[in-house]
Amino acid sequence: MPFSVVLYEPEIPPNTGNIIRLCANTGATLHLIKPFGFEWEDRRLKRAGLDYHDLAHVTLHDSYDEYIARIRPVRTYAFTTKGTTNYTAANFDAQDTFVFGPETRGLPAEFLAALPKEHQLRIPMHPASRSLNLANSVAVALYEGWRQVGFIDSC
Repeated sequence: MPFSVVLYEPEIPPNTGNIIRLCANTGATLHLIKPFGFEWEDRRLKRAGLDYHDLAHVTLHDSYDEYIARIRPVRTYAFTTKGTTNYTAANFDAQDTFVFGPETRGLPAEFLAALPKEHQLRIPMHPASRSLNLANSVAVALYEGWRQVGFIDSC
């Protein structure tokens, strides 16, 4: 299965629902790190994910440390507005993990400091912009990674 997507403390249910649908359609595994800014049974989460919840591979984790101990990711990339490396400069492998922070504050500084600078990726945008929508950012990153590996497992 290509790629893992990690949402670190997601806050907005429709974004997470859209990402569930995205992961179901691309075959990516989704890992959600608690605490969430919503209840897991939130109707907005279910609505945004439509009927894809049963088709997605989603795992909930109590903390990022628990996720690391349980999953042991091979290589991790953080997507952040603080990154200096363009996401298209990375050479992705299908086993890579893409981590995204909470919508209102992004990934913590100590999280980013633990990764090499070349694994802190930025999606370019107009200089006057602050950030992209989380679901859009995941789509940009996931499809670039999937493109780089030749859209394995697609029809």
